[in-house]
Amino acid sequence: MFSFFKKKFGLGSETPVAPPVTEVPAAAEAPPPVVVVAAPPAPLPAPVPVSPALPEPPEPPRKSWMDKLRAGLRKTGSSIAQVFTGTQIDDALYEELEAALLMADAGVKATEYLLGDLRQRVKDAKASDPAAVRGLLIDSLSELLRPLEKPLTVGEATPTVIMVVGVNGAGKTTSIGKLTRHLAEANQTVLLAAADTFRAAAREQLSVWADRTSVEIVSQEGGDPSAVTFDAVAAGRARGKDVVIADTAGRLPTQIHLMEELKKIKRVIGKAQEGAPHEVLLVVDGNTGQNALSQVKAFDDALGLTGLIVTKLDGTAKGGVLAAIARERAVPVYFIGVGEKLEDLQTFSAREFAQALLE
Repeated sequence: MFSFFKKKFGLGSETPVAPPVTEVPAAAEAPPPVVVVAAPPAPLPAPVPVSPALPEPPEPPRKSWMDKLRAGLRKTGSSIAQVFTGTQIDDALYEELEAALLMADAGVKATEYLLGDLRQRVKDAKASDPAAVRGLLIDSLSELLRPLEKPLTVGEATPTVIMVVGVNGAGKTTSIGKLTRHLAEANQTVLLAAADTFRAAAREQLSVWADRTSVEIVSQEGGDPSAVTFDAVAAGRARGKDVVIADTAGRLPTQIHLMEELKKIKRVIGKAQEGAPHEVLLVVDGNTGQNALSQVKAFDDALGLTGLIVTKLDGTAKGGVLAAIARERAVPVYFIGVGEKLEDLQTFSAREFAQALLE
C-alpha cells in the first residue's frame, strides 16, 4: 500500500541521491496523502547513494487503485467515450457530449462550463480529431475538479474531532471504519463515538470496526446523541487520543427537526472542546446523482461542511455529479470509494478521476 502520510512542515528539504533518476511522465502525478499529520519535521536521514544497477521497484499500489477506479467509473465513462468514436469535430459531437454529460449528472452549470472551455481548448490547440478532443476534455475536467482536491489534516488540535453525517444507506458507518483503519495504521490513536443511538445495528457495526482496528469506542444504548459525543470528546482529551470520530444518525435534509438535532450535537461538541468539531464530513452515495448535490447544499447550509466522502462510485452511471459539486458547491472531496474493501476508499485526485472516467 502506498504511503498515505506526510509531515506538514519541512517540505522544502530533499535527500540528495546520485543520478540517474528515471523520469516520471507528467501525467503520473503524486497522489494526495490520505491524511496530513501536522507535526514537527523529523530529522532527515543521511543521504544514501542509489546504484543505477538496482532493479526497478515493484508496481506502486496506486496503479492498482487506478485500475479499480477505471473499472468503477466504466458505467459513467462509457457513455461519454462513445461521443469520441466518430471522425469529425462538429456541432453534432458537442451536442452528443452535452447529452452524455447531462445523463452522467454533471448538471447544467458544469456541462455548460465544460463545453465552453473545451471549445476554446480545441480552437487554441487546433485539434483535428475526436481523440485529441477527448484528451482536452480530460484537461478541462481536471481543472474543474481541482478545487475539490484537498487532504484531511489531523494533529493541529489534540484531539482532532471529526463529526460524520449523512443519510441512511450512504455508507457512513463503513466509511468511518475504513478511515479509522487508515488512521490506526499511521499510528494515530482513535476514539469512536457511537452517536447513532437510534439504530442498534449502527452501534454494533461501529463496535465491529473498533474491534478490528483495536480502537476504543464510547457507546450508550438509547442515550442522547449529544451526551454521547460530549462524553467521547471529554474521554478523548483525558486519554490523550489523537482523533475522535463521531458517527451520527442518518438524516434526510428535509427532516427539519432531525437536522436541528445535528446542529445541537455540533454545539455540544464545541462545549466539550473549544474549536471542535474540527472537521464536519458528509458521506454521500454516488449513485444518487443530482440528489447528492442537493444533500451537499442542505448539510453545508446547516452545519458548514469541511469535506466529503463519496461512496459507491462503482455502481453508478452518475459519476459526473462531482463536476456538479465542483461548479455549484465546491466542498473538498477527501475520499472516494469504489468497493467494500479497506483499500477501496482512497484519496481523491482530480487528474486521476478525469483520466479514469475518460481514457
